[in-house]
Amino acid sequence: MNNMRQIADFHIHSKYSRACSGALTLENIDKTCRIKGVDIIATGDFTYPQWFSDIKNELEETSGLGLYKLKSAKDNKIKFILSTELALIYKQGDKARRIHLVVHAPNIKAAEELNDFLDKKFNIRSDGRPILGMSSPDLVKLCLAIHPKFMIYPAHIWTPWFSVFGSKSGFNSMEECFGNHAKDIYAYETGLSSDPEMNWRLSALDNLTLLSNSDAHSLPNIGREANVFELNEISYDEIYNAIKQKDTGKIKYTIEFYPEEGMYHYDGHRLCGARFSPEQTKKHKGVCPVCKKPLTIGVVNRVEELADRPANAFAASFAEVASATKAESAGKPAGLNPPTGQAKFVKLVELDKIIAEAFGVKSRNSRAVQSEYNNIIKRLGPELKILIDEPLEKIKQIALPAVAEGIRRARQGELIIEPGFDGQYGAVKIFSEKEKGKEKQRALF
Repeated sequence: MNNMRQIADFHIHSKYSRACSGALTLENIDKTCRIKGVDIIATGDFTYPQWFSDIKNELEETSGLGLYKLKSAKDNKIKFILSTELALIYKQGDKARRIHLVVHAPNIKAAEELNDFLDKKFNIRSDGRPILGMSSPDLVKLCLAIHPKFMIYPAHIWTPWFSVFGSKSGFNSMEECFGNHAKDIYAYETGLSSDPEMNWRLSALDNLTLLSNSDAHSLPNIGREANVFELNEISYDEIYNAIKQKDTGKIKYTIEFYPEEGMYHYDGHRLCGARFSPEQTKKHKGVCPVCKKPLTIGVVNRVEELADRPANAFAASFAEVASATKAESAGKPAGLNPPTGQAKFVKLVELDKIIAEAFGVKSRNSRAVQSEYNNIIKRLGPELKILIDEPLEKIKQIALPAVAEGIRRARQGELIIEPGFDGQYGAVKIFSEKEKGKEKQRALF
């Protein structure tokens, strides 16, 4: 790997955010990034006073370049970028809006100034992801008044309940959401339930940089989505400029979750067990057949509603990519043929999930799965390197045959996925039930 290749995950949470693991400490995040192969990681939650205190006490700036490292680390391999997710709830156009935004601060001083202002006006002490009663334009205006290189962009842009394009409380355009400050938004985050190809269908997003981040609520989910950069200098300014300028020379590709696995891919009602494609939702006139209430409209449907390009607009190059990757060239990110100025992407399934599938067990945290995971990492290196770059023949020499086959299938997209809906993750299946039974027996012996 080129030393300047940097894998960056810009959106995670700390142990202080609701429904997040208590193991999300800075030291554990650093350790996990080394195992995963993530080079630049979000601090998450810098607006939460106790976490911000941890950031100031446990991190130090790397050569004055706006990125930070653990003081206790022996090297600066893992860099932290100051980040937080803010929940804005306000009324606009006689409608309640609920918007989640990712915010990056260029340095500790700027973050502290933002925190001081918010602490006087809102309750930022109740949760790592604070709820603010202010509009999106006002937040952008505030941040840029503090420092011109604050970076603000929509989190999980299509999620129904809390996003710019959300079906429940969002908008139909960036301009409608951000007003005169739309020009100050340089990027957006796809979220787990959409992939780049889905976002490319909306030409209004062509002038923005597409980013994919994990939004991790626990250590194992770090890096499940990420961005691959090729940087001349590993600094906040270099990242900021690459994103602002949509520099595909520096933003090489994104690492994607299979969007069907995301918890809002399809429409439905979780409690009623109703999961529908957009076509089925239309047939049911948007109403749940069980409880007779409106369905939660998911990402696929919402993309279909706003898109001005057909679903198969990029399908021709699918065949080209499939042909090019049959020679096990995992290092070539599948990217279809993106619109001008858009980076390519590659879809992955996390290694411990592949191992669990290969073993025929439900839990990725089982002792057998973790033992095999640690063995593979110890012998081949970080997880993302294995999933993206490592030749399959080398993996076969180290991993159990079913695991190597699982990695091959995940690379080629040979998967069976039950789409997620209404807050429930989708289920990724790599092996058939018959195959799972055989592999489970082999694993036992």
